Amino acid sequence: MKRDLVATNHPIFDELHPKIYGAAVGLVAWFALMAWALFDRRSDVSLSLALVTLLFVVAILLPWIISRVWRRYQMPYERHLGPTSLHDWEAGEFRVWGAKLHGSHAAIDVLLPLAAVSFGPTAIGIVFVIVRASVLS
Repeated sequence: MKRDLVATNHPIFDELHPKIYGAAVGLVAWFALMAWALFDRRSDVSLSLALVTLLFVVAILLPWIISRVWRRYQMPYERHLGPTSLHDWEAGEFRVWGAKLHGSHAAIDVLLPLAAVSFGPTAIGIVFVIVRASVLS
């Protein structure tokens, strides 16, 4: 077990980097696109896919709107000095409740479940398409 006797000089962030949000939105959009492309084969599935897509649109828009309102009414002493690069954000620390995570670990914790939810059904859908093509031929 490693114990640092000297305090490191890493910046501490309390919000995710905008590129992490962009990657999350991209993964959710990938899930919705692949759901429509690979699983929309009958008319009875379209309503379910439309409701799931609406749920994801709300799940993306609601935090975005809240963040815009938060930034608009932020106190002057709470504002950050300037934009931070993704590399600097990943090298720094991310504050989570009472603890701190390394920035890259926080990004993995946020994006890994979304990646699993996006790419898992994509793989299942590709298998369905291959099986359907082999049965029909």
